Order: sequence, then C-alpha cells, then structure tokens
Amino acid sequence: MRLQPVDPKTLTPEIFQVFGTQNALLTAGDKSGCNTMTIGWCQMGRLWNLPVCTVYVRPERYTYQFMESHDYFTVSVLPLSEKKTMAFCGTKSGRDADKIKECGLTACYGAGDAPFFDEAELVLVCKKLFVQDMTPSCVVDERIFQSYGAKGGWHRIYTGEVVEAYTK
Repeated sequence: MRLQPVDPKTLTPEIFQVFGTQNALLTAGDKSGCNTMTIGWCQMGRLWNLPVCTVYVRPERYTYQFMESHDYFTVSVLPLSEKKTMAFCGTKSGRDADKIKECGLTACYGAGDAPFFDEAELVLVCKKLFVQDMTPSCVVDERIFQSYGAKGGWHRIYTGEVVEAYTK
C-alpha cells in the first residue's frame, strides 16, 4: 500500500511510542543528493502555534551537511520488520555507502523536494524553523555527562514545522 497524504493535525499520540522501539530515518537533501540516518531522538508537538518536529544531529554525521544546506528534512517511521534497514542506516555512513540503494528503499519527494521513503508507515515532512547547538553549559543535571558525549560532539537541534504528513 502506498503512502497517502494526511493532515498533520490528525496524527495521534502513538507516534511518541515509536522512538526507542522502532526509531525512524531522518533524511535531508533533494533529488540531486541526500543522506539518511537512523534516529532515536525526536520530539513532536506545538511551538509558536505550529505543529513541529525536533531532531538532533551531531556535526560528525554525514547527514549534518544536508541538514545545514537544505530548508526541509523528513522523518520516516519504518515498520518493525525493517530492523535490518534501521541497523544498516544507523551504523553505516553515507560517505561510504549508498544506504538508500543498498537497503532497497523507494525514494519519494515532498515539499522542497525533501526525500522520504515509500516503505514507511508514517512520514513527516518538515521545514526548518529553528537551529541551535546543544552546549554543556546549558546542562543542569549532571547525570547527562555520565552517558552523553562518549560517541562524539554535541548535537545540533533542528526544529521544523510539519508541513506534510503521510501514512499507509
């Protein structure tokens, strides 16, 4: 079954259960080039009276350059049966492999030519509204330092307005 457009206002809170279990693919770029990566951190809600999605990307990630150079990004929630795809896209760099081709994903394009995947159960197409770096000086709970930062630098925060949504 192909993805169908839906009004983002009709999305239900079950989407919050995805992160930490299924996770999702964050994709940025356009028809001329893009990259995707598995994400486990995501926030959704309302900000500035708009439906928004916030994602986090470390500067070391290949996807970072696409997030920086494009105004749109997508979040594609794949079904649990796609665990191998999620693992591959979370451990391989787009610098070294064409993850979309190797995983057999079907690229579709939303607003701003933002790429997403027809295999997804849910897709959010987002237009960047706000970008800010996380910094250690803003952490108020010392427990964060016990587990954070061992894998690389501090993430950049990207908040985008959800301008399109698709479901099966």
